Amino acid sequence: MDMRLMDLDSPFFNTLHRIMDLTEDAEKNLNAPTRTYVRDAKAMAATPADVKEYPNSYVFVIDMPGLKSGDIKVQVEDDNVLLISGERKREEEKEKEGGKYLRMERRLGKLMRKFTLPENANTDAISAVCQDGVLTVTVNKLPPPQPKKPRTIEVKIA
Repeated sequence: MDMRLMDLDSPFFNTLHRIMDLTEDAEKNLNAPTRTYVRDAKAMAATPADVKEYPNSYVFVIDMPGLKSGDIKVQVEDDNVLLISGERKREEEKEKEGGKYLRMERRLGKLMRKFTLPENANTDAISAVCQDGVLTVTVNKLPPPQPKKPRTIEVKIA
């Protein structure tokens, strides 16, 4: 057997090492989150919300600064996930007039929150109102189930 094949600096071992490195890089890329996931995660982390429970409803209060009601979406996914989203865009018409930003601190981009609704939430009775940049979503509760009344079974004589 040729001993050059067993040497660690041999072309065989170099090629094998490169193949193993490529496989390792491919695994890292497969496990990496997608751009959409990262964007949505950032949007969710940057969108503060208050959740209140009342005797007959759940109320979600979310700051949506600079958005009109047409720019905001309120949806129910999978029968129990409340999804609230919107996107704030840059005011481009003022830039066209010759103005330019010296400082830009207000947040632009996607605003989004997801909430898993409890079992007693009535997803058919949801209302949303946006006033002064604050969105209030009200989800009514289902009435509590009525306790089952005992049934009387007639006993027949055989």
